[in-house]
Amino acid sequence: MKLVCAGLTDVGSAREHNEDDFYLSEGSEALCVVADGMGGHRSGEVASAMAINAIVEFYRESDVQGSGEDILKEGDREMTMDAYRLVRAIRTANHAVFQAASDSELYRGMGTTIVLGLFTEKGVYLAHIGDSRAYRYRNGELVQQTEDHSLANEYVRMGILSEADVEHFPYKNVITRACGLQDEVEVDVNFREVEPGDLFLLCSDGLTDMVNDRELVEALGKNDDLETLAKDLVKRANANGGADNITVILARVEE
Repeated sequence: MKLVCAGLTDVGSAREHNEDDFYLSEGSEALCVVADGMGGHRSGEVASAMAINAIVEFYRESDVQGSGEDILKEGDREMTMDAYRLVRAIRTANHAVFQAASDSELYRGMGTTIVLGLFTEKGVYLAHIGDSRAYRYRNGELVQQTEDHSLANEYVRMGILSEADVEHFPYKNVITRACGLQDEVEVDVNFREVEPGDLFLLCSDGLTDMVNDRELVEALGKNDDLETLAKDLVKRANANGGADNITVILARVEE
């Protein structure tokens, strides 16, 4: 399996500075991370950068013995070594951001969403907290692979809101889980098998709030060059208002 990636972040049309951050692996681990910081007064960009640095550092330095498919116990869950490392990496990032926010009045209340993908020979592990998302585009069909940790999504699950109502819900950007807001955080992680030609999109809500699924499908089916495609997605988000920072990572699986 070969993985081809591209990433781009943009301040958007309405914000003065960019609190998003992203990471594309420069090594052999095939790790992609998007973080959408929050907190204001530039502390959001501190949180997103700090979280990504902590994740990458932990992942690279964690001592792995045996196979990445070995089954381990994490609380009341069983997971593979690969999944366990991702959960521990995000929890390490959560501790780092929470500690920095607790120690400094300047950073009080800062936090960040996280969505990451770890690509292996068997497939991809997707882990996240917050409302930054992962999608898979396969054979012209776009499917969201993560479930938002947001008030709007909780209301949909409870039957209080319909999917159609979410767009006009005044608190749709209120998140129920984030990195750094509490001393402990629950991390969602899942595994997906991949096929040659699969294209994964990891992004902040600055993209998905501005570009609907229909327009995403149109864009993803139009460009083979990932850098050009990333620019097109950002351009579409800005053309539709650019109300927030916009970050996209595209990762395509090839034979």
